[in-house]
Amino acid sequence: MHHKPAKKLLLLLLLVITGLITPTQIIAKELDRIVAIVEDGVILNSELERKLLSVKQKLQAKNTQLPPDSIIRRQLLERMILTKIQRQMAARGGITADNETLQKAVMRIAEGNGMTVQEFRKTLDQQGISYEDFLNDLRNEVILNRLRSSIVDRNIKVSDHEIDRLLETQGKHGGNQQAEFQIGHILIATPEAASPSQIQQTRARAEEITQELKNGRDFKKTAVSVSDGGQALQGGELGWRKLEQLPTLFAELILKMQQDDIEGPIQSPSGFHIIKLLNIRGVQKHMISQTRVRHILIKTNDLVSDEDAKKRLMDIKERLESGEDFSTLARAHSDDTSSAIKGGELGWVSQGVLVKPFQETMNKLPIGTLSEPVQTQFGWHLIEVQERKNRDNTAEYKRNKARELIRRRKIEEENELWLRRIRDEAYIEIRLEE
Repeated sequence: MHHKPAKKLLLLLLLVITGLITPTQIIAKELDRIVAIVEDGVILNSELERKLLSVKQKLQAKNTQLPPDSIIRRQLLERMILTKIQRQMAARGGITADNETLQKAVMRIAEGNGMTVQEFRKTLDQQGISYEDFLNDLRNEVILNRLRSSIVDRNIKVSDHEIDRLLETQGKHGGNQQAEFQIGHILIATPEAASPSQIQQTRARAEEITQELKNGRDFKKTAVSVSDGGQALQGGELGWRKLEQLPTLFAELILKMQQDDIEGPIQSPSGFHIIKLLNIRGVQKHMISQTRVRHILIKTNDLVSDEDAKKRLMDIKERLESGEDFSTLARAHSDDTSSAIKGGELGWVSQGVLVKPFQETMNKLPIGTLSEPVQTQFGWHLIEVQERKNRDNTAEYKRNKARELIRRRKIEEENELWLRRIRDEAYIEIRLEE
């Protein structure tokens, strides 16, 4: 076993001496060797090394102390194996990501960073990241999200009872529902259908790691080195989360922890978890701006042109300014039948509910003032704002968020189990050399 590398080297040198292979070909051959077979696909060393360089750059940018390359390489190969399995499942299911979807995603990412797409591409280039590699990673992310949605997400249900129970728990904890927690996480996973002895061995390893962390071992470096969690290569950081966003088995522990405290191991079906409370911050009440508005709509068609619609609305505006009643004219002339019977009233509307041209005009309009004719996809409108107010929407907002966050929590927990399951069921042969 230990003589194989030496024999391999002697064979390559013999091939060079005899002229059957060049040194450049040796380098290319080594770079493109297979490091893992995953079902009917392979992962090449060149792919792994390219990913390794990218991950190291990101970790160094966060000032994370790096473990040896061999450890990061193994962690990274596991992530790539999981991705490969999922891509194969997606291909069998006909799940893809078209170029239009990718371009829209790039635009959202660029805008989220306050850049144009051109500026974003330039920034990637300055960081040594090719735009093609970025698009490939983005395509993978879109496809994997769609796959997970089709298999995991669709089976997740949230009951009103669960929402009530979560809100009740938040109430019991007083101000804690107004806090967000930054959590570090390490998972020491157990295999699917693990035997009692395997579970005990995993527990012992998790207990040893927990004690080392409490004795001062660097948490982020340890996460990169040993964690089987999805955030391992980000130093185990889960990011900022509210209490209800945390997995159920973490939530009660977090409430008892002080900043920099470490707890674990915590057993779950996935394995044993170790958590660290990195930071805490508060959040404010949720307020929404609402406008009470009414309108008169004239639709265009083969018989009514844009000019005809605008002229009719200008005539109605003159009559309103002369003192005629808005409700009466709306009932008589508006083509929006659902609001016309209520005198044109749309009631109290929140930001983002109405179509953009209508919303923008409404936001700028002084109370009690008539707009000029405004065109939307529905036709031409005459708008009047009746009142404005800011409303404390915290209770309603919490209920809506509770449903969303319980669902997200369930998805996260089920996704971890699903990934472990497909990993255990797949044919995998690792050829990574130490």
